[in-house]
Formats: sequence, C-alpha cells, structure tokens
Amino acid sequence: MIKAWQHFKTITHHRHLVMLGCFRVGLVWRGLTHDLSKYSPCEFLTGVRYYQGDRSPNTAEREAKGYSEAWMHHKGRNRHHFEYWTDLNISSRRYEPVDMPTVYLVEMVMDRIAACKTYQGAAYTDASPLAYLLRARESGSVHPATLRKLRFLLQMLADRGEKETFRFIRTVVLPGLPYAVEDG
Repeated sequence: MIKAWQHFKTITHHRHLVMLGCFRVGLVWRGLTHDLSKYSPCEFLTGVRYYQGDRSPNTAEREAKGYSEAWMHHKGRNRHHFEYWTDLNISSRRYEPVDMPTVYLVEMVMDRIAACKTYQGAAYTDASPLAYLLRARESGSVHPATLRKLRFLLQMLADRGEKETFRFIRTVVLPGLPYAVEDG
C-alpha cells in the first residue's frame, strides 16, 4: 500500500508541474488533461509494482519483462510523446516519425522539464532536460524537424532559463511565428 501511495504522489506531482508549465505558456487544456492515462489500471498498477521513486517504473518493467506494457499503453494515448507520431509512409512502406504539431511539442517540453524536476529533485537545473535528451539517443525515432525544435527550446532553457524560454514559447512558438530553428 505504501508503494501505491508513493507512486500516486509521484505521478500527481509530475502532472501538477506540467500543468503549471502549460498554464504559464497558455496551454490550459493540455495542462489539465496531461497524463490522465497514468491513473488507468494498466499504467497505475504497473507503476506501483515497479515503483522506485528515482526513475520511471516503465524502465524497471522493461528491464524485468523485456518490454513495458504500461509504456506502450501510455505512448499510444498521449500525443505529447514523439513515439505517438509514427505512421506508415506510403512511399517507403515503413513506419516513420511524423513532425509533431506545435501544441504537443510544447507539452513535451513541459513534460521533460517536469520529469527532470520530479526525479532529480534539488539536483535539477535548467540544463537537465537538454542533458537528458542528449543522453537518451532518441534522435533516430524523432522526426528531424521535431528534434531540431526540441533541441532549440531545451538549449534556450539551459542558456536563458525558464522565464525567458516560456515567454518565447508563448509569444513566438505557439502563435506559429518563425524562429531560428526553422531557418536552417
């Protein structure tokens, strides 16, 4: 029962951090609906079983079983994960990444910030989400345009901090104005 309570507190804390970030940039609905699937039996019970407190239970499930059923459930229902944005390319007849719509890209940025804050605690810095991205080796699974935008925003976060990055997202990215990453 203790692990259930600890897992509930962890995912709820994470959701609240994402909500606050989304609210700050003007994505109220995305903030309110973020990660609700984590409370579903498939994801929640797995989270309790593999709860450790310092990393995702999905990683532990993957290590134990060779795959994570909870993660497959989660990524298929939450558009802020780049893994959701994969589809069959008619020309190549292969599944390939698709460029994420801006609103979900921004939610993904908030999600990565919140995940780092949740799992790193006091060790978190504004450079943590970028460092995680660079360590994760996800680049082959993300559409190149999405990856460029994500790196740009996380680099801005590392260099200029949350306040400036969130202002930029609110005033440039979400309104669809061109920004440096799109020029190259």
